Amino acid sequence: MTTFKKTNWRPGTMVYPVPAVLVSCGETADEYNLITIAWTGTICSDPPMCYISVRPSRHSYEIIKRTGEYVINLTTEELARATDWCGVKSGAKVNKWKEMGLTPAPASVVKAPILAEAPISIECKVKDIVNLGTHDMFISEVVNVIADERYLDPETGAFSLKQSDPICYVHGHYFKVGEQIGKFGWSVEKKKKKKRPPLTPQKGRTGNNNKQ
Repeated sequence: MTTFKKTNWRPGTMVYPVPAVLVSCGETADEYNLITIAWTGTICSDPPMCYISVRPSRHSYEIIKRTGEYVINLTTEELARATDWCGVKSGAKVNKWKEMGLTPAPASVVKAPILAEAPISIECKVKDIVNLGTHDMFISEVVNVIADERYLDPETGAFSLKQSDPICYVHGHYFKVGEQIGKFGWSVEKKKKKKRPPLTPQKGRTGNNNKQ
């Protein structure tokens, strides 16, 4: 039997990888801001709900708390530098949109802008705020999703994750998402049996082999 040598570490946030998203917020152009968030995810399918966790000291925290709205913008390899930069600079001191050459665009439901360069923008309305410690969790309902048509299959309308080159975050480092190795339910799929070719009569013979 194989033995595994394990060691104990102190409690920590060892879940990986996690998304690296750009969250946009603000009601007016003069307060529009971007904040990089890794503590984010889905918490309910129906109704669709997600969350972001933000330190109260961050400039975007008060904006999101006051407006009750924000947009989760998924990021790509092209947006990797901007994603990191927006996470280490404060919107109280710099205009992140201008400095990174990014484009705020109108959302469909919320007043917060979407990031035009993002492949997917998820519009959210805050339902509850939970104080957890270093971060407060904004539990939110998804009220609309905007997809960039460049990444949609023209026939099915499905979103191509591979084509969008998404990135993720692992303990201080950014990575590209790798190749697909399976799909939901593939582990229990039954292998399709090969169909036998139809029987055809041999050349020169009829269906009756009895001598007359």
